[in-house]
Formats: sequence, structure tokens, C-alpha cells
Amino acid sequence: MQRLVLFDLDNTLIDRQGALAEWAAGFCRGRMLDGRAEEHLVHALKERAYPATFERLRQELALDEPATKLWEDYVTGIASGVAPQPDTFKGLEQLRAGGWRLGILTNGAIDIQHAKIAAAGLAESVDAIVISEEIGARKPEIEAFHVAVARCGGTPWGEAWTVGDNAENDIRGGRSAGLKTIWISQGRPWPDHLDPPDHAVPDVFSAINLLQSTVRTRTAS
Repeated sequence: MQRLVLFDLDNTLIDRQGALAEWAAGFCRGRMLDGRAEEHLVHALKERAYPATFERLRQELALDEPATKLWEDYVTGIASGVAPQPDTFKGLEQLRAGGWRLGILTNGAIDIQHAKIAAAGLAESVDAIVISEEIGARKPEIEAFHVAVARCGGTPWGEAWTVGDNAENDIRGGRSAGLKTIWISQGRPWPDHLDPPDHAVPDVFSAINLLQSTVRTRTAS
């Protein structure tokens, strides 16, 4: 039976928020900006970042550097600060050895998402990488999931899952696309206004263990 799982990237396979906080602190130290500027950067870039974001930040923080240079520094800095846990690599390898097809489906700009994936060494661990800017569709849009499934080899699938930390983008979107869902809770409560995921776990390695256990359970029965 063919099995597929789509993983979110940011704050699922890698710690984007940690890398962002570290980058913002270094950015402000290097430009003699205070703590308020650091907080402003983290807040402005928390959900997403594109080159146009730095046009606005350049004005808001009265920076002399061109926005293109700020964006390039951001891409390099964030990429250098991301790395999955060794257990994640091991788990991905075990899934592939067990016959799973693996994809990364992520919202974001092409250059920074590819830079993070390359820096984290994830490209060789999956069968397909799909970035929203590349395909013109963002999670939770169903089309984004359909493209990712197709790039992993199409349908039909005996089992198809999506794993991510964002309740709206990853879980609601994945369910709408017909996938089973695993939410990376990171200790947060599930939003009351959304239908719950199929499963909630604290981190991605727990999600990988869960996927493997579902296969073992079905095999044993």
C-alpha cells in the first residue's frame, strides 16, 4: 500500500522562530539598534517575510542599507541558524525505508525557503519540495496540497497525511484536501473554532513515531 506524508517546514522540521530571534538580536547589535527595534523585527517577520517586507522595515527603522541588501542578509542569516534535530533525520530515513513517500510543503519565498532546506540538509531526505511562491498557491488552499501530492507521485494513496504546526494552514488546509492530519502542538491548546486534527503531538519526531506506529498496528492486525 502506497503511503504519503507532507511535512511543513518552518517550526515543524526546523525551528524558524529560534533562528529568527537569534538573527534579529545580531542584526540589531550590528546596527546599534535597541531592544524595541529587535521586538519590532521579530513581530514583523513572525508569520512571513518577503523582499517587500524589508522595504517597509527599512523605512520604519530608518536604515540606510537598500532593502535588497537587507533581504539578502536575512536569507543568509536565517539559513545559517536552522538545523533539524538528528532524530528527525533518522525518523525521515526510517519512513522512507518503510516505503513512505515524503514531501515538504511550505509557504514562503522561493529563495529563503530553498536556502533553509539546503542549510538544514533536508533536500536529500524527501521526494518533493513545494514552495508556495513557486506554484502560486498558499496553504491552506487545497491546490497547494494537490500539487505537493502530485509531485510525490500522484494518487491513489492508501494513506496520505500532512504534518504541521499551523492549525489553519496545515491542519484545516490538509483536511480540506482530503489528508489525515497531525498537529505539532508545541504545548499550545488547540483553537476552539477549528475542528480538531486526527492527532496532536508535541514535536515532529513524535509525529514520525506516530506514523510508524499506525503502520505497525495495521500490519499486526
